[in-house]
Amino acid sequence: NARSGDDKPAGTTGAPPAGTAVVPPAGANNTKPTPRPTDGGLDWSWPTNGKIVAGFGDPNSKGIDINGRLGDPVLAAAPGKVLYAGQDLRGYGKLVVVKHSNQYLSVYAHNSEILVKEGQAVTKGQKIAELGKSDAQEPKLHFEIRRQGKPVDPLQYLPAR
Repeated sequence: NARSGDDKPAGTTGAPPAGTAVVPPAGANNTKPTPRPTDGGLDWSWPTNGKIVAGFGDPNSKGIDINGRLGDPVLAAAPGKVLYAGQDLRGYGKLVVVKHSNQYLSVYAHNSEILVKEGQAVTKGQKIAELGKSDAQEPKLHFEIRRQGKPVDPLQYLPAR
């Protein structure tokens, strides 16, 4: 591991020449707020751009429903690994489940197309599916966050918009 600065000519100081922009080292992004302690250090983002049409707990919902147009992109809300991609769970249609840590999973249901495979690593914001409308009047994404297997309100984790 060569540290930056090991190749400076002898007799120079560690300060950059006047007028040179100082770039922080990779990973030193000070503009991002510190993650809330309850979110396991994960930086969550919205899985799609639509409007919330059903909230957590409306009627017996384990997540939120976000409307949109058929085929709109469905994005991974945080980095992780695809735990499930298929349509074997009744009531969820074409479903993707992403494992983000030992504590957190996210669930993306009612897709028209699944674009990832089980075991595949995904990045935050990566398109993993396309919005669909299985078992629904209009196209929508059913989105859940589960902490230690239990559904939690995604609005407690997603950034304000």
